Amino acid sequence: MSLVTSAIIIAMKLENEDELDNYILCEQCHTLHETVPIKDGTKACCSKCGAILYRYDSKLIDHGLALSITGLIFFILANLFPLVKIEILGHEQFITITQTFISLFDSGFYVVGLICSFLIFIFPLMIFSINMLLFTLLKRQRGEKLSKELLLLLSHIKPWNMSDIFFISILVALVKLIGYAQIHMGMAFWALMAFVLTDLYFTKRIYITELWRLRRRVFSDKSCVK
Repeated sequence: MSLVTSAIIIAMKLENEDELDNYILCEQCHTLHETVPIKDGTKACCSKCGAILYRYDSKLIDHGLALSITGLIFFILANLFPLVKIEILGHEQFITITQTFISLFDSGFYVVGLICSFLIFIFPLMIFSINMLLFTLLKRQRGEKLSKELLLLLSHIKPWNMSDIFFISILVALVKLIGYAQIHMGMAFWALMAFVLTDLYFTKRIYITELWRLRRRVFSDKSCVK
């Protein structure tokens, strides 16, 4: 029996769509699993490929909020100051993140400049701002509907965050320029590196499925208290 057929049969047996929260799909092999309660600090893995399905962390809200604020601070610093200073034959040139796509607009590459502005500036800023707002709402147990909309938006724009690719491209360009110019790393370069590391840790440590489970647990506990 195929995966699609199994999923359709399960969906037909469910009385309402809320019961779909009891199932989870493996992101690696797309095997369907029924969620089971796990202990704090443990994780559930796929029975077929062994990939991590979800974790349970009782302090996930505090950890997520701290990482969101930290990443947002590093991102702001990376955009306020020059990334590198390049000196060739006595001529100095400062490079910033915003200058990279603004120069594309000035050169007439409007589509490329627009895409770069979204991939390396707008989307990363949105992702960490959404995460900060989301964890704040969950911590205060407010905004049940808003948190759902934020998670839907986050799931759509998260794959388009290319800040790590942008940082790697900077490193490659600097390696090629070492023999031709004097290169001085600016404060924004180290802030961007810290932001990328924070982003990678956040992505690998906190899955979007865990945020949905966390939201469900927070507002179900709130309703039980009432």
